Amino acid sequence: MSSQALRPVLPQRGVARVKNVLSGDTVVLLGKAAPGHPAPEVVFTFERVTAPRMASKANSNRDDPDAFPAREWLRKTCVGKNVSFETRKQGASAGDRVYGILHLPHPNNPSPPHPNGDGSQLNLAVETVRNGHAIPKVFGKSASMGSSSSGNAADGGENGAGGAADATNASDDNIDPEDPVQVYERQLQDAHQEAKAARVGVHSPHPLVRTIKNAGDDFTTQELVEKIKKFSSTGKVQCVIEYIFDGSRFRCQVTGPPELESAGVMFGSFTLILAGVASPRMGNPRATPPTTDEAFAVDAREFVSTRLLHRELDMTVYGTDKAGVCAVGTVHHPRGNIAVELLKAGLARVSDWSARMMPPSDVPAFRIAENNAKRANFGVWHSYEAPQISGASQISGLCVEALTGDTINILPDGVSYDDETKLKKVSLASVRAPRAGNERYGKADDPYAYECRERLRVLTVGKQVTVNIHYEREIPMGSNSDNRQFGTIAVGKRPDVGEVLIAEGLAVTQRHRDDEEKSPRYDELIAAESIAKANSKGVHSTNEYKKRTVNDLTSPQKAKAYSGSLIRGGPVKAVVEYCFNGTRFKLFIPSENCSIVFALSCLRAPQASPVPGAKVQTKAEPFGDECKRHSRMTVLQRNVEIDCTGVTMGGVITGDMFVGQGGQRRSMSIELISKGLASLDRRKVEYGEAPKDVVEAQEIARASKVGLWSLEQEEAPAAVPHTAAKVQEQILTVQLSEIRSGNHFFFHIVGEETSQMIEESMKLFTSNNGTAGAPCDAKKGKVVASLFDGSWYRAKIIEKKGNKATVLYVDHGNIDTVSIASHLRPLDDGLGTDKIPAAAKEAVLALTEVRSTDDDDGLDAARMLQSIAWGKPLNVRTFCDVEGKLAVTLLDPSSSSSINEQLISAGLARKSKQFKVDAIARKMVDGSGIASLAAGLASAQDAARRSRVGMWRYGDVGEDDEEEK
Repeated sequence: MSSQALRPVLPQRGVARVKNVLSGDTVVLLGKAAPGHPAPEVVFTFERVTAPRMASKANSNRDDPDAFPAREWLRKTCVGKNVSFETRKQGASAGDRVYGILHLPHPNNPSPPHPNGDGSQLNLAVETVRNGHAIPKVFGKSASMGSSSSGNAADGGENGAGGAADATNASDDNIDPEDPVQVYERQLQDAHQEAKAARVGVHSPHPLVRTIKNAGDDFTTQELVEKIKKFSSTGKVQCVIEYIFDGSRFRCQVTGPPELESAGVMFGSFTLILAGVASPRMGNPRATPPTTDEAFAVDAREFVSTRLLHRELDMTVYGTDKAGVCAVGTVHHPRGNIAVELLKAGLARVSDWSARMMPPSDVPAFRIAENNAKRANFGVWHSYEAPQISGASQISGLCVEALTGDTINILPDGVSYDDETKLKKVSLASVRAPRAGNERYGKADDPYAYECRERLRVLTVGKQVTVNIHYEREIPMGSNSDNRQFGTIAVGKRPDVGEVLIAEGLAVTQRHRDDEEKSPRYDELIAAESIAKANSKGVHSTNEYKKRTVNDLTSPQKAKAYSGSLIRGGPVKAVVEYCFNGTRFKLFIPSENCSIVFALSCLRAPQASPVPGAKVQTKAEPFGDECKRHSRMTVLQRNVEIDCTGVTMGGVITGDMFVGQGGQRRSMSIELISKGLASLDRRKVEYGEAPKDVVEAQEIARASKVGLWSLEQEEAPAAVPHTAAKVQEQILTVQLSEIRSGNHFFFHIVGEETSQMIEESMKLFTSNNGTAGAPCDAKKGKVVASLFDGSWYRAKIIEKKGNKATVLYVDHGNIDTVSIASHLRPLDDGLGTDKIPAAAKEAVLALTEVRSTDDDDGLDAARMLQSIAWGKPLNVRTFCDVEGKLAVTLLDPSSSSSINEQLISAGLARKSKQFKVDAIARKMVDGSGIASLAAGLASAQDAARRSRVGMWRYGDVGEDDEEEK
């Protein structure tokens, strides 16, 4: 049977390009690619020539003598060039390998290769033998050239060459000049003799024997990088690119500079990742499961192979990848940067993680090339579409609030702020700020989260900003999502606020995936981050972060304790952190490092709509939202000045707030009143406590019917301010009936008929009704008869729990808890407090503060008051009501000083603050008496403090003691 002949791999003669060189006698030829198909490749070996064997795993990574110089000579001579080939042997016995002769144009006559060759062209096989990098195979005298025994430069090359020479000499006379085979063999033998005579290549006394060192086995990639930077005078390394994995990953072998030989890395083999780009990856059929080539992976690999494979080029190595396996660097080609060319052709994407290792000045060319490929839809960008942005691509407006360190709220120009949805939430493109914590879930702020947000607030809030939107993202927000816009924020002379934050070490650049959109100024952001890292600024600092601590005075107890220092301190600078409504705010006071809840005194703001997600959803009052929005636009996150004047029982500091500086400084209270967005508290107006200028502003707003005053008034108009009825001091003779604490008691006026009348009436009530209880309406605040010690007394129910009630005996001042069924009964109509006033008057010592009876000093104060004042007539100077209690001065006829002063002198009480003195004085016809009392008590307190008596025995007392009762 005759076997069918195989189709020849190559024609008899032709021209091809040398793709790469495998050894000193073998190359890979690259043909012309057909449309839609890769270029064919053929392994081509010189006929009748053998070169030393290259290093491989089979020979322990060690070359035969002169194997590497042989390969290098042939590589430098022909790689990447067109050669003419002459096929001598191919087919079934050789598979894809073809044996023949290659011709290259002579350096002195560089004409293009001709398929038939001529005398002006170099025979590469002969030149290889002439340079001692190969030897001809040994043949006998038989004319047949088909059978040959191979010679090897490593084992008997000299003998083999000698045998060939002898055979040639013996048959010189028999050579046919027309026979190309015999002529070729004679050229080989002549070249061989020349090499032996010149003692070059394998014939030299000490041919090079190279041992390959592999990264990971013989050295680490990081060690290689460090040695290159240390020993290379130029900072570069010469390498031959031995293999192309894909468009951006190569296997390289170190060949220079010579300094690296002493470093022990010469001929080291390592994998290089091309810095700044990432090409599609080639598949791996041996993987489990096998992987396929990514789109355009073959194109990218061929693009690089034809330009870099087996070229010796300079490289700059920057570092290693995250795993430390591959080096990352740039290949310097005489014709340009291969990475940029890949990007231009759309065969790679910019890789941000490796671009960060490059000099910042080199990166812009990468971005330009990638953007051009995107616009032209080249390669991997064949289906690319520019991001669609909902709305305008540029927003100009006023920054209202800095939500986080990288996100702000903007009110666009020409938009009326009549709803919260009119604000645009914009985040900084390609900037990542430290994340703020969540107190509700116990999550603390990331380091520098506050500093970053504060810096963004200073840069943007209250200023005109311009935002160029670059892309949008869907941000998960619980069960919903927020279509967030990201852009570059410019304010004033700063083109990018994000770059400022990054340069100061308060934020970092966002790590994007290669296919994600990013800021056009991404490279500038990376450069700024590099500088911040080099200077160890902010988040890049190696020092331990000092957590920010703020004194929280929002609780009632702390607020009342520290309010005195704020009131005495006068105007103070603050930052508005939050607006609860139009007149109530949370402030941070930098000079005191404290947070407070602050309200504009004398003003009432309409109720605003609750915040989204609030548990209690109440309907907003008219102009409530407008008032809150005005305050947000005016003072939220702005620097303001406050003047504290008081504190409420709920711990809210009250006073006035001033916005602006210089001639633009204005009162927030007057501004809200003038616009009709708030009103004065009627009680403050009636008692003359409202400032005159604020009252006048409200009258003008009412007359102009703006804001609240434009509504139809269902109630009577607000009371016109008038001089409230002032009280006159009185001197009474009294006797105490109940002591609650060191400054709180009840008394009877000596000689008053009311006490005797009610006593006789209740005795008659007891004799008529007996001591048995009776059903009654036991509601809180109801005045009933309560049984005490076998007699009925008038009592007011102050608390009810089940079948028990806590009652206040209004004619004596004592409190008791009794059974409703057995100890209570209705009063006769004529015995109610509306007919006969309570005989016991409730009073407090004016301007005298004591501690609770739960405290030792408070209990001692109550005992001292009892020892001085109980069971005897006393003189009382009355002033006015203070929170429903009569403020008095108790005078013992036997002492020259008041009991108020005696308690303070003993260190068991302290003088009230000045604002309480002023409040009482405003209610008096003549305030000189209360002023005189205040001066005397102040002197007594100073003396007690100096003497270290009572509460002063351990030094000054904290502010939190003054409000305890």
